[in-house]
Amino acid sequence: MSNEDKRSNELELENKERRKFFGKTALLGAGAIAAPMTATMFASMAKANAAEAGNSAFVHPGDLDEYYGFWSGGHSGEVRIMGLPSMRELMRIPVFNTDSATGWGLTDESKRIKGDSAHLHAGDSHHPHMSMTDGRYNGKYVFINDKANSRVARIRCDVMKTDKMITIPNVQAIHGLRVQKVPHTKYVICNGEFEIPMNNDGKSSMEDVSTYRSLFNVIDAEKMEVTFQVMVDGNLDNTDADYDGKYFASTCYNSEMGMNLGEMISAERDHVVVFNLARCEAALKAGKFKTYNGNNVPVLDGRKGSDLTRYIPVPKSPHGMNTSPNGKYFVANGKLSPTVSIIAIDKLDALFSDKIKPRDTIVAEPELGLGPLHTAFDNKGNAYTTLFLDSQIAKWNVEDAIKAHNGEKVNYIRQKLDVHYQPGHNHTSQGETRDADGKWLISLCKFSKDRFLPVGPLRPENDQLIDISGDEMKLVHDGPTYAEPHDCMIVHRSRMKPNKLWTRDDPIFAPTVAMAKKDGVTLETDNKVIRDGNKVRVYMTSVAPTFGMSEFKVKLGDEVTVVVTNLDQVEDVTHGFCMTNHGVQMEVGPQATSSITFTANKPGVQWYYCNWFCHALHMEMRGRMFVEA
Repeated sequence: MSNEDKRSNELELENKERRKFFGKTALLGAGAIAAPMTATMFASMAKANAAEAGNSAFVHPGDLDEYYGFWSGGHSGEVRIMGLPSMRELMRIPVFNTDSATGWGLTDESKRIKGDSAHLHAGDSHHPHMSMTDGRYNGKYVFINDKANSRVARIRCDVMKTDKMITIPNVQAIHGLRVQKVPHTKYVICNGEFEIPMNNDGKSSMEDVSTYRSLFNVIDAEKMEVTFQVMVDGNLDNTDADYDGKYFASTCYNSEMGMNLGEMISAERDHVVVFNLARCEAALKAGKFKTYNGNNVPVLDGRKGSDLTRYIPVPKSPHGMNTSPNGKYFVANGKLSPTVSIIAIDKLDALFSDKIKPRDTIVAEPELGLGPLHTAFDNKGNAYTTLFLDSQIAKWNVEDAIKAHNGEKVNYIRQKLDVHYQPGHNHTSQGETRDADGKWLISLCKFSKDRFLPVGPLRPENDQLIDISGDEMKLVHDGPTYAEPHDCMIVHRSRMKPNKLWTRDDPIFAPTVAMAKKDGVTLETDNKVIRDGNKVRVYMTSVAPTFGMSEFKVKLGDEVTVVVTNLDQVEDVTHGFCMTNHGVQMEVGPQATSSITFTANKPGVQWYYCNWFCHALHMEMRGRMFVEA
């Protein structure tokens, strides 16, 4: 058999496998979506696209990327920092997970930050979004939700570390999360997706679905405390904010309040809930709220008929909620409808004044393809919607879609591009701000199947970089990624000013500094052991390649707290502390103080060492803990 015949057979096998794959995973009712392109065809096309692209996706060695990307780590529970357009992974920020490299979830500092959820070692991070000023990223914070354990965390962008974490009361499964855009991020907004009884104490009937509610949650971004919650009809999925500081909007896919799949998709329409911020704040000030489950968080009543909310009917099971950068529209994505619903934000004042009906706010519902999930925007009036079932990105023009809705004969769809495969979230460069620049689009694909070398039954997913700077979208990069990066955001590097060294007065380790002061220890100079019964606190400095203390003694069973202060002032000289055979290790960045507490449960000589490479004599940076039986 010739090489051409062999390759022809291989292509036919690929086509059969792909048809089988889509037949199993992309069924809707009785129909399946056919695959538009094989992997081999795409590979050659991608090379040509990269060569012709108006934007170069190649970043030369030693050059810096133009953008930071913040990727959710999905069920890994972390956040990843990417460089764009190179798609290089720059750093991982542990958030809801336990991380042995940094000691996150092990150190005393991280346990204090995790607070009442310090005992949880897993999470499901979904929607990373940066704080804003006047609708523009300000490089201060990134917020991220944990769907698995109903938490919200805040990451400080000056040190790229999680500094606050809260568990949201009265809800289960915090899903969609966004920030207030204007005038600044006073509030972080997020949805409780799963419906539960308002008094969820196990004493009243748990089967009575009429007592179930979902809550919209408004969090003070600086205090990281829940300011108020709003009770709604149906459940809540994704959310977004306007550019006037007046309205928030959330999709609902279960207006039926169904408890199984059949019940949840029985209605032909679900809805978008719009929240009037000024009215919510006024109701809060007037004391028009209740509290539940023994906590003091105010819960406002935003069910149908409330002055606080309006319910806009849209086709069944909407998913994504996205605001156009010009501030004109909310776009609700259909999921089980081939359409998206365009809501005119300037009509919401009239809606809340009862001058128009809810459906009057919808100015178009363009048909795009099967399974629209999320929409992103450029700076030219175009929108980019992921079509999950079609495995495509649809590029369409918003104003043309409105014209077509009003009866004009105009083709609003500009292009459809195959992506691989089943895209969920997408994101354009700066696209959720006033600074949308129309350069890059990321498609986060849920399956990779035949895109990369096989690595066993569990396969990576696929991030795809698309050049949108020209008239046509061009797919220029595939990137394998692990554990469902659910969502991402892209910010220009000019908005970011991360520190190169820690400052000695950083609030993250301020409680440890206070403990040392109480013990009469100066962290920058002292190397001491403080004994308090069976509690032992060991203070030591580190300067490459030595610890300030090469040995210390404790008794078997003592609770030992080791505090290490890194005195190096050279960026990138990070130290670590690892106590062998005790499950103890942590990162200590330059000029930082870190502490970790453990039980000395093994007698005899126990070595500790620096586990972050720091010096040519790094291997010699070690010491002994003597544990007396």
